[in-house]
Amino acid sequence: MEFESKKKWKSVLPRLFKNKSASRCFFPKVKPATFSPSCTPVYLNVYDLTPMNGYIYWAGLGIFHSGVEVYGVEYAFGAHDYPTSGVFEVEPRQCPGFKFKKSIFIGTTSLDPHQVRDFVERYSERYNGDTYHLIVKNCNHFCDDICQKLTGKRIPRWVNRLARIGTQLHS
Repeated sequence: MEFESKKKWKSVLPRLFKNKSASRCFFPKVKPATFSPSCTPVYLNVYDLTPMNGYIYWAGLGIFHSGVEVYGVEYAFGAHDYPTSGVFEVEPRQCPGFKFKKSIFIGTTSLDPHQVRDFVERYSERYNGDTYHLIVKNCNHFCDDICQKLTGKRIPRWVNRLARIGTQLHS
């Protein structure tokens, strides 16, 4: 399956750094027209699962769904009754049934769009919909695994804190 860009974005970087060299990556809200493989941002998009999160978030708790955004595609994991992949893709920050909360920059990947898609397709075999479990194998676990593989960095601990607490109580 080929990667297709649905939108064309103009970069503001050429104007900002005209006649200057930049030694590190900058990630404007405007996506560049061409992607530098060594500097492609990976984001974690976090969604509220319940309006109660607005109250318990400040206590360090919450129930969240998450997806990994890279190259304008968001990958996430969900449950279903079949022994096939539960990984799906959506428009970034538009996951149906959830209220978008925030996008968190995790790091960068050196993979190009085709390599990312191939990687997610291969890796999704480990995440069948009938193996989804709220405490030990949920969407946040999937995102943490994907982020670690793409960037070498983990997702923030607060995103899956209730599952970790559940694991301790379940033991």
